[in-house]
Amino acid sequence: MPSAKPSELGVIDGKLADCPSSPNCVSTGDPEKSHQIRPLFFSGTPESALTKLVKILSQMPRTRLVMQKDNYLHFECRSRIFQFVDDLEFYVDPQAKTIQIRSASRVGYSDFGVNRKRVEKIRSAFVKDG
Repeated sequence: MPSAKPSELGVIDGKLADCPSSPNCVSTGDPEKSHQIRPLFFSGTPESALTKLVKILSQMPRTRLVMQKDNYLHFECRSRIFQFVDDLEFYVDPQAKTIQIRSASRVGYSDFGVNRKRVEKIRSAFVKDG
């Protein structure tokens, strides 16, 4: 059963949205400690950082690029069995040389740490790829 795309996606005032109160979301800019996750750091151009992210995520199963605009990427990640959708967003801040991240489940309450694990897997690949 597909779920509707949330309205709070995207960049507003230079940052990604905070997480909802449920524990099925992580975000680099969220004030709630349980939702916080570190941003990615990059050297080089924002374009090369975005290209690197697209390459990494294109190799992840059940992950599809929905939007690429300016310094923003939005992916949908589907769970293997139930096909639940998680929204995964990246926003490159060229001045700070950081990439903000937000990964959130569309439905349910707990995600059993799936969003956090996904982001850390991406971080590992991003750092490894130099």
